Amino acid sequence: MNFLRGVMGGQPTGPQPTGAETIQKLCDRVASSTLLEDRRDAVRALKSLSKKYRMEVGTMAMDHLVRILQTDRSDTEILGYALDTLYNIVCNDEEEEPDESEEENQQKQDDDLGALFTDKFVQETENVTLLLTLLEEFDFHVRWPGVKLLTALLKNQCAQVQGIILVSPMGVSRLMDLLADSREVIRNDGLLLLQQLTKGNAAIQKIVAFENAFERLLDIITEEGSSDGGIVVEDCLLLLLNLLKNNSSNQNFFKEGSYIQKMKPWFEVGDDNSGWSAQKVTNLHLMLQLVRVMVSPVNSPGATASCQKAMFQCGLLQQLCTILMATGVPADILTETINTVSEVIRGSEVNQDYFASVNAPSNPPRPAIVVLLMSMVNERQPFVLRCAVLYCFQCFLYKNHKGQGEIVATLLPSTIDANSISAGQLLCGGLFSADSLSNWCAAVALAHALQDNLTQKEQLLRVQLATSLGKPPVSLLQQCTNILSQGSRVQTKVGLLMLLCTWISNCPIAVMHFLHNQDNVPFLTGQISENLGEDERLVQGLCALLLGICIYYNDNSLENYTKEKLKQLIEKRIGKENFVEKLGFITKHELYSRAAQKPQPAFSTPEHMLFDHEFTKLVKELEGMITKAVLKSSEEEKKEEEVKKTLEQHDSIVTQYKELIREQDSQIKELKEQVTLLTSQNEKMQSTVSQQLSQIQQHKDQYNILKLKLGKDNQQTGNQAEAAHVNGLQPEELNQLREQLEELQRQNQLLQTQLAEKDSLITSMKAEGVPSAEGSTSEVTELQREVELLKAELQSQTAEITQLQRERQELLKGSETRAAVPGENSLYTEKIAELESRLSAQTAETQKFKGEVKTLLESRESMEKDLASATSTAAIMQAEKNKLQQEVQESKKEQDDLLMLLADQDQKILSLKQRLKDLGETIEDEDDLDSKDQFDDDDEEEEEEECDE
Repeated sequence: MNFLRGVMGGQPTGPQPTGAETIQKLCDRVASSTLLEDRRDAVRALKSLSKKYRMEVGTMAMDHLVRILQTDRSDTEILGYALDTLYNIVCNDEEEEPDESEEENQQKQDDDLGALFTDKFVQETENVTLLLTLLEEFDFHVRWPGVKLLTALLKNQCAQVQGIILVSPMGVSRLMDLLADSREVIRNDGLLLLQQLTKGNAAIQKIVAFENAFERLLDIITEEGSSDGGIVVEDCLLLLLNLLKNNSSNQNFFKEGSYIQKMKPWFEVGDDNSGWSAQKVTNLHLMLQLVRVMVSPVNSPGATASCQKAMFQCGLLQQLCTILMATGVPADILTETINTVSEVIRGSEVNQDYFASVNAPSNPPRPAIVVLLMSMVNERQPFVLRCAVLYCFQCFLYKNHKGQGEIVATLLPSTIDANSISAGQLLCGGLFSADSLSNWCAAVALAHALQDNLTQKEQLLRVQLATSLGKPPVSLLQQCTNILSQGSRVQTKVGLLMLLCTWISNCPIAVMHFLHNQDNVPFLTGQISENLGEDERLVQGLCALLLGICIYYNDNSLENYTKEKLKQLIEKRIGKENFVEKLGFITKHELYSRAAQKPQPAFSTPEHMLFDHEFTKLVKELEGMITKAVLKSSEEEKKEEEVKKTLEQHDSIVTQYKELIREQDSQIKELKEQVTLLTSQNEKMQSTVSQQLSQIQQHKDQYNILKLKLGKDNQQTGNQAEAAHVNGLQPEELNQLREQLEELQRQNQLLQTQLAEKDSLITSMKAEGVPSAEGSTSEVTELQREVELLKAELQSQTAEITQLQRERQELLKGSETRAAVPGENSLYTEKIAELESRLSAQTAETQKFKGEVKTLLESRESMEKDLASATSTAAIMQAEKNKLQQEVQESKKEQDDLLMLLADQDQKILSLKQRLKDLGETIEDEDDLDSKDQFDDDDEEEEEEECDE
């Protein structure tokens, strides 16, 4: 302990050892000491020296400290010291500020050391896994330094540590448990850890999101006071941004979990907005960014539209508009709110209509659009605010033909209200003001009111402007060209040229109005042909684009400025190659590529505001077409027109054949429907036959029951007849018995005759055969088998009757021999009466049996009739089916002839298109090929269906 006392500050008794020597001795003590207290004291000493002697401790003690973490898991105190020491040697944050002259070098050395020791620590992946295991320890002195150490490792070697945590079992889940820790220090540092963990790793972001991160983070934000909260709210918002930005899966999960609705309370601001703290401004700024992430234009259109719909339905858009129109809101928050509202309404018709109805709380109330445009054309407003307003106006008009019409309508003479300021008046004022930035913003805003809207381009030609007293009004189109010719600034010229190009593109009427002014074409050719400075080269390129649009969309309605004459003018005064070169200046400009990246205007200085995002799309679309139109000769154009006419004729022929094929397809469809109807009718008939078969089965069951009953009765009657031995009958009684027996014999013969007739009928039905009703024939055969059984039963009954006749003869003989005995006569009389009663019962049963047989025969006749009807119906359906198949074959033959004609026409079209390609014209024939493939596929499907039928 004397050694440690000297290290920890005791009085030295000999020469003072160096720091490296002291650290080496401490490392030896950690490695060799058997007592836990000695190792703990040595690690504590290393912790105290780790900041001052960072290099030495990291080089000599890291392996020993890792071993402590592995072996001394039971002692939380030594684990805490070891984790703190490792944190000190890998962390790059210095608590003491170095001198200003050494600050840069010191920071570089610290970064190098942190990266070096971090790399050494994570080379063994088991070290990171061990650290994740230690985070499960609830003790504060272990968990907190473990969280800080893992955060520092992620800062220095983010990708490598992320990979180890990702493959570690339950690695991310252990870190998510930190958010549920009741100790705020650990929870807050856990937020910082998760921020580093989720940077740039979509897989980890998804795992964190599905570990219920959104619910926990939103609860923490609410508990901490939302926008009025402290740094913890900021950390939560930063983590949410990491999870949602550029991660469509998490965005969809956030929306489906109804978390958008929970964002609305964040933006509830009171009437008194003075004295916003810096932390509140930061929090609200991050909250607005979170909303923008969900509706960013770079997201998929479907996901953006669903989020926009959810924000409107839950009232979030309304809350943002309230902040937009509130007073006392800081400028940067107001700017970010405008940008957020812009993206929430961009391309959403419902949200755009709501925004158009928002009014500012002024007297009289003014539309929010008008108030924002007043800020845009006011040169005293901050530059970023003016850019945000322009972006909001662009998003309001994006794919909004209704809004475009309303803006243009405010410029038309019939709708101008002298007592109020309209959006059109503000745009015209900004277009012709002395501020070049206002000129550019107004020109771009007006161009967006015309984007992809031919109707509004034509309507804007009606706008007339009063320049000065005593002079006639001039059109807005002419006033723009007048300003161009007056030598304005480059920014103003670029803005006006972008407006003119957007205006007259794809609008031949506007091209005609532009060319009608005799000064416009000479001005453009003069600008293009001059050798101007570097700043003016962009203006030359835009002038070349404007002149090219006049050629490409020219309908040759003006004799002096037809397509051919304009191209001749370019060739004489400019040169085609020089014209194409000047046109290429636009896309080669540095600011062009920057503006083409995203819709939002993002410029560092006002001088860099030269290109609009939508205009870059227009240039990309028109540059190639204008180049081809200018370089083509008149002969090539004539040939192209002839080929186009030929193609149109062939297209008309192909269209006729297509219509004919469509008609045949409809006929085939009708025939198929008829076949389906007949099939359904056949199925109904089959079901009817099945019902009849079930009824026959019921009759069979009843017959079997009756047969069993009749057999039992006959057996009882036979037993009684065998037991009866009587002699001596009265003559009258004997006559009655004889008559009854004769009657039974006649009935028996009649039944035998009927059964024979039925047998012959069944035999004839079998010989004829009914193919379309095989099921019914089998049932009739079964019925015949049952009738055979019935015949056997009748024969057995006949035998019993014969036996009764024999007994009767014996009785008659006995009566003749014993007639002289008077006492036995009465006895014989009783026996005869008993026999007569049994015969009567037998007769009744026979009559009942005959009735049952008659019922079965009637059922059989009914079945035979139904069978005949089903057979005739099936024959009729078979004939109709054969007829339909013949019609389908004829239709197929006609269709094959038509396809042969189409193949010939396609061959001709391909040859003509090849001629066009040889002449240098690009022909897009994908649609024709696709349509032909579609017809071939349809034919194959029809053939397969016919084969199936």
